[in-house]
Amino acid sequence: MVTHFHGQTLPEPGTPVGYAWLIDTYDLKIPMPPQIMVIANRHRPGRAEGWILLSRRIQVTPTLEGHLSLALQHEGLNLSALERLFNVVPMNRISELIIKQPNGFNKRRLWFVYEWLTGRRLNIEDLGKIRYIPLVDPGIHYGLADGETSSRQKIRNNLPGTQQFCPMVRRTSVLDALLASNLARAARRVAGQVPEDLMRRAAAFMLFDDTRASFAIENEKPDPAQGTRWARAISEAGRNSLSVEELNRLQGIVIGNARFVRLGLRQEEGFIGSHDRETTTPIPVHISARHNDLPDLLSGLIAFEDRAGKSKFDPILTAAILAFGFVYIHPYADGNGRLHRYLFHHVLAAADFNPPGIVFPISAAILRNINGYNQVLRSRSVPLLPFVDWSPDAKGNVLVTGETAHHYRFFDATEHAVFLAGCVRATIEEDLPREVAFLKACDEFKNGLTEIIEMPNKHIELLRKFLHQNEGSLSRRALEGEFSSLTEKEVKLIETLYFNCWRGD
Repeated sequence: MVTHFHGQTLPEPGTPVGYAWLIDTYDLKIPMPPQIMVIANRHRPGRAEGWILLSRRIQVTPTLEGHLSLALQHEGLNLSALERLFNVVPMNRISELIIKQPNGFNKRRLWFVYEWLTGRRLNIEDLGKIRYIPLVDPGIHYGLADGETSSRQKIRNNLPGTQQFCPMVRRTSVLDALLASNLARAARRVAGQVPEDLMRRAAAFMLFDDTRASFAIENEKPDPAQGTRWARAISEAGRNSLSVEELNRLQGIVIGNARFVRLGLRQEEGFIGSHDRETTTPIPVHISARHNDLPDLLSGLIAFEDRAGKSKFDPILTAAILAFGFVYIHPYADGNGRLHRYLFHHVLAAADFNPPGIVFPISAAILRNINGYNQVLRSRSVPLLPFVDWSPDAKGNVLVTGETAHHYRFFDATEHAVFLAGCVRATIEEDLPREVAFLKACDEFKNGLTEIIEMPNKHIELLRKFLHQNEGSLSRRALEGEFSSLTEKEVKLIETLYFNCWRGD
């Protein structure tokens, strides 16, 4: 038993097993899984953050077969680890493992995944009459409700993606609860309780809020024309099928003036980070996919969205996998962040998740929790960085050496899905009701004000802003300036009206 493993402190002494053992033993050049499985000196299994703790009663032979079987049983399909493992373990060795028990559920899964990932056919005869099983164990990962069948292994392939792109989401109690709450139905219930005219106005404000927040996340402020173009693109999300041409069109909207940016897919490597001030050497915090791999990776991304959509895979899971997969690939020289957040809207709108005409201000929810957002992004980028070989080039860019596409095809998107589901819930439970309540209060204030004094709409809005800024009272500046003509009685009536309209603010 050990207390430390690959730089991490175990919550209690234990022996790393399953995928952790395979990655370590076969020196697979990939990050450790987000949850490492260990056999601990305990009577009952348990979990700690980042750890699966098995009881000491679990026995595993220190062999490829022993740890593969344990991994498939308790951790499910780690496509990244399996893809790398199949590159170093001889084909006949995999065949030997399966032939021992070809009818076993996990041996059939291993058999299918080997041929699916490698394109090589194992020297094993097709199974006879036996019932089909799902490839993705629904007790461990979220998979499609259905999928194409393979009569060879009697497997139903319910993976959400293809060999080109297939991140996975682990089933967790937190995510189960979020998805079971039926956020789409909750949004429709809230919207259905609001008059149509008021809902339209709330939708317009939320669209503006999302546009402004999406640029703010990048520490940018769009000019009016750029903001209007992007708001229109967001409002039309889900109408156009996803394609490289569509993504290129959207990048053009994001960038606007392209005099200093080359539009279209990158023709060079890319990274996120900074440069050493003296040497201009790159200091990356994330290295993008190689530019030569972009067409294939984006083809996989688009195929995943199509497969998941047609199979009614949960839209939140689809959006999280698609959007975060896109931003890790980082296919453009500029505009990736906003396109990444656009993909949230695209998937939800295409699945009719939003009430008609409403755009959830997901970017605003992200901006309020920007630290959590950055933590989710780092959950993949930081562990991955040591496994991407690179050197600086003469222009201060990175020069990636070796194969890296597999890092962007397969990753654990669980934390990403939990984060997005939380943002969607916040927009439904907080943003939408708050925006509606605000507009109701504005209407009440405007109507009540007409019984006190007549004034133009622009003065009413200015008056409201002054009251808001001074916690419900008109400041001396307001009374000596724009509203000096108000009588003392009118001022008191207006302040009382404001208090009654925004009593819960």
